[in-house]
Amino acid sequence: MRAALLAVLLAVACPTGAFCADDFEAQAALFRYDPAADLKVEEAGVEKQGTVSVHDIRFTPVPGAEPVKAYIVVPEGKGPFAGVLWVHWLGEPATTNRTQFLKEAVDLAPKGMVSLLVEGMWSAPDWYGKRVPEQDYDHSIRQVVALRRAMDLLLSRPDVDKARVGYVGHDYGGMYGVMANGVDRRARTYVYIAVVPSLNDWAFFARQPVSKAAYLRQNAPLELTDYLRQVKNASTLFQFANKDVYVSRADTQVVMGAASTPKERRFYEADHGMTVPEAVADRDAWLLKELGLGGPGLPPLPSPSPR
Repeated sequence: MRAALLAVLLAVACPTGAFCADDFEAQAALFRYDPAADLKVEEAGVEKQGTVSVHDIRFTPVPGAEPVKAYIVVPEGKGPFAGVLWVHWLGEPATTNRTQFLKEAVDLAPKGMVSLLVEGMWSAPDWYGKRVPEQDYDHSIRQVVALRRAMDLLLSRPDVDKARVGYVGHDYGGMYGVMANGVDRRARTYVYIAVVPSLNDWAFFARQPVSKAAYLRQNAPLELTDYLRQVKNASTLFQFANKDVYVSRADTQVVMGAASTPKERRFYEADHGMTVPEAVADRDAWLLKELGLGGPGLPPLPSPSPR
């Protein structure tokens, strides 16, 4: 009922579909939490990889929630370091978890970066097939709060410079990040990989809701482009694949259009998994430059061939 009423009020106030500025504050209230609540961080162990320490941890985003598995990757020294929150995709089982970006985070650590790599709700085995569509709305809100709490955890570290923080998310890790960052707005730069404009674009591949119309009404307050529009004074890199069967070229235009400048969109000869080394190299170059760690940034795009 709360979601349906909010959707109706927003539609009347802002008939174009984009949230009016005043209304978005009411929208952001969906994702409120107690920032003083104990995250109950527990460390299961630490592994040294050269000069880099990889901490295996768990934290509890809100009281009563299931603990979230995560890695904290820390360089040698006292800092202050840049910090990045990384969130994985839903794809190959081997990387549908906190390990997806682990090598990348370890490689970047000696350059001055602390990384927090967390698991999303989609890391559970057969998460998509077992979804109950009528529960998506509540689960989405909880996931966004969990990502905001992950940002709290990263920024609570005394060795992290709060003015040099980034976010990287692939697939659902990017899409839920769009919502979390639209409310949170603490990061200085964002990298979104293979994302679409709406969670509804991927909501109906398996189990169907009892009423699709009711589902769309309930989830209307979670439209991703509305959250993208809230982020100002930060940079965004979008990475897309030319062979992606889940993300169309039109989708990339909608997402790109909703983001504020400075922003950039890059395409790669890849599928949805985006495992090509060019994508990794561009993403890392972007983070290093945007977070003040040196480097020239993205290489220029090749000039079009003369006709």
